[in-house]
Amino acid sequence: MPTPVLRTERLLLEPYRPDDAEDSIALLTDPEVGRFMGDGPLSAEEAGALFGRVFTKVYANDLFDVWAVRRDGRYVGHAEIKRTEQVDGHEIIYALAKPAWGEGLGTELARALVRYGFDTLGLPRVYATVADGNHASLALLGKLGFVHERDIAEDDGGVTRVLVVDRASA
Repeated sequence: MPTPVLRTERLLLEPYRPDDAEDSIALLTDPEVGRFMGDGPLSAEEAGALFGRVFTKVYANDLFDVWAVRRDGRYVGHAEIKRTEQVDGHEIIYALAKPAWGEGLGTELARALVRYGFDTLGLPRVYATVADGNHASLALLGKLGFVHERDIAEDDGGVTRVLVVDRASA
């Protein structure tokens, strides 16, 4: 099933378009946005390659849902939900561009992803992994009912928190 369009009060989540490349690369290379993502901000080359794989691998093979996030027609972020072995279930992933910070859009976005996981995908649980230093995301997910399940010790000495929310408690 192709990635569907989702709407919230202020956001539109829709499949990426080729002309989103510049915005996506800017998001993934921003040091402040990327400091808590995976191994940190990507290089422009890495971000461009990742953007290309959204079309050649993810959408072409219907691997998982990945969205460009827009507000008032403008690109403001990235979102996805996918099965990962790290959590042995479906994990939500999201990032917002700095101009969209501090307006409650992250909460709105994460809530939409959780709702999609439960209502459309029929999942019993939805996971998120968050660097233990990312206090904003930890607080945001706590407001949505996510609870700490376990920690993952990273090779660089950091800790990633595995959070989960059950359908029954959401």
